[in-house]
Amino acid sequence: MSTTERPRILVVGGGYVGLYAARRILKKMRYGEATVTVVDPRSYMTYQPFLPEAAAGSISPRHVVVPLRRVLPKAEVLTGRVTTIDQDRKVASVTPLVGEAYELPFDYLVIAMGAVSRTFPVPGLAENGIGMKGVEEAIGLRNHVLEQLDKADSTQDEDARRKALTFVFIGGGFAGAETIGEVEDMARDAAKYYPNVKREDMRFVLVDAAPGILPEVGPKLGEWGLEHLKKRGIEVYLGTSMDSCVDGHVVLKNGLEVDSSTIVWTAGVKPNPVLSRFGLPLGPKGHVDVGADLQVKGTDHIWAAGDNAQVPDLAAGKEGAFCPPNAQHALRQAKALGDNVISGMRGFPQGKYKHSNKGAVAGLGLHKGVAMIVVGKTKIKLKGRLAWYFHRAYHGMAVPTWNRKIRVFADWTLGMFLKREVVSLGAMEHPRGEFYEAAAPVTAAAAAKAAAATEPDKADDKVDSKGEKATAS
Repeated sequence: MSTTERPRILVVGGGYVGLYAARRILKKMRYGEATVTVVDPRSYMTYQPFLPEAAAGSISPRHVVVPLRRVLPKAEVLTGRVTTIDQDRKVASVTPLVGEAYELPFDYLVIAMGAVSRTFPVPGLAENGIGMKGVEEAIGLRNHVLEQLDKADSTQDEDARRKALTFVFIGGGFAGAETIGEVEDMARDAAKYYPNVKREDMRFVLVDAAPGILPEVGPKLGEWGLEHLKKRGIEVYLGTSMDSCVDGHVVLKNGLEVDSSTIVWTAGVKPNPVLSRFGLPLGPKGHVDVGADLQVKGTDHIWAAGDNAQVPDLAAGKEGAFCPPNAQHALRQAKALGDNVISGMRGFPQGKYKHSNKGAVAGLGLHKGVAMIVVGKTKIKLKGRLAWYFHRAYHGMAVPTWNRKIRVFADWTLGMFLKREVVSLGAMEHPRGEFYEAAAPVTAAAAAKAAAATEPDKADDKVDSKGEKATAS
């Protein structure tokens, strides 16, 4: 961490908003005008719309993330967590990955902490659930699913086999529908290489408390997506939720009970809970309360945007409407926020954020998808292969930096000519396991040998002691 007499703009969070806001500020800022500091527990930004494809093996996990230090070479990037903020002193408490926590002074503050998985007190969820908020979870899910196929192909225990081949997904929004579509696609392809596993042996279950799936693309396309998943053999249970999943035994409110080794939780998101310790005005759902200029209400030096803020949706034209938490708004809010930070630092008026929805796209596996594209006042609805092309084109161009765009398109191009990889790298989750098994017995044997070497000396001491006593008598 560098010390500077220049004003410090502290960006809390290196996700979509944090990355793009910092880039915008650095681009608009005059040389030496301020120091931009970005603090995040990870040294990279994750492009979350690509997580389902990363889980299916269509995109390399490394191409889904963007290294902050490479993209923000003129910024100060600190890997750690901001735990508290003292607004009166303008000081943030930072806990690094190693070492003691320290205080970091700031003059301007950007809150871009994003969201975390929204969970409920479901028995067994913490122990058995798999989230889909990070690239680690996506690659972990891929390895886990393929490992279940390995188990099912090798065992003669029918109960264990049935449990391994049952996959339960909770949540039918973008994340849930896209993930189950991609994973089912991958499992269907992988089954060709397992002599004892067929697609008919697998059971995919999608659960949602809402009456439909994919609400972001509208009811008609959502209904098409629902029927499409059902035609692929995916069981969909709407208007219900999961009561418990202790030891993989899933119990739904509608009475259905299944045993599953794979329980994927994608039932929405919520603002980062640490926001409650920052002393900022929060909305009823825990979002930072900001105005249309993205400035936190009641302050003149703090801004917020993205999933952790409730931003008024001026384009909706009605009171109380807020922008939905998606990448489309996050990108544009970040740029508007960056401009407003520069304006605020120079004493100029703040601009208001206003953006009309341009539509939504979703992929449901290879060559399958839905898309709603808004052109003026016209909504164009697409489904199937054409919608899938729009899905890939939009997100391929939206992923940050040309470096990542080229790598992602290269992955897709290679996928057209090469078969999908279906190898499980489950050991990645415990990379030291094999070495530990090799080293532990050797270490234990050495310890036992050392202990044995000291035993004769102790025995001799006892004999000598007895011998002395005998002579004395």
